[in-house]
Amino acid sequence: MWKNSHTGTFSISSAAEPSHPEPVLPAPLPVARPAVAAAAQSSIGKDLIFVGEITGADSLESLFIDGSVEGNIILPCSRVTVGLSGQVKSCIAARDIVVMGKVLGNIAASNCVDIRALGTVIGDVSAPRISIEDGAFVKGSLEVIAAEVEPAAAASPVVPAPLEMPRKIVVQSEAGNPQAHRSLQTA
Repeated sequence: MWKNSHTGTFSISSAAEPSHPEPVLPAPLPVARPAVAAAAQSSIGKDLIFVGEITGADSLESLFIDGSVEGNIILPCSRVTVGLSGQVKSCIAARDIVVMGKVLGNIAASNCVDIRALGTVIGDVSAPRISIEDGAFVKGSLEVIAAEVEPAAAASPVVPAPLEMPRKIVVQSEAGNPQAHRSLQTA
């Protein structure tokens, strides 16, 4: 085997060394992966026009729309955001929906709908939580639906508190005639 001597020349060594030593490689670095798959996001840019249905039954990938979409959007496990330049002419069904642009169609969320100040929705909105900022335009019905019940919560039914019976309250009118009213509030 060749050895480098201190003088800068090579000499032959008689020691028994392997003829082909294995190169020492650095330890492999861990591959960087997203911590949560929900952090992934697809986008439809300002200059794009998409015609057709967008679906993803088990997809956790969010969708950001800043262009134009004509066709139903069904992403039950995802967040759909309609950007400031976004225009959607269809129905949207998703876990969370944020509207900053324009939506012409019904929207339904299993968690929440957030219509921002410059957002426009012409259609019916239904979700367990609906938030509408000042300046937003909504034309259609709003329906706050019951949130999906967790299986553990379904096992223990909630018993509502009994209602207090109304009490009779007498109100004196200006003419001096007493009038009886029923009310849940008492003075």
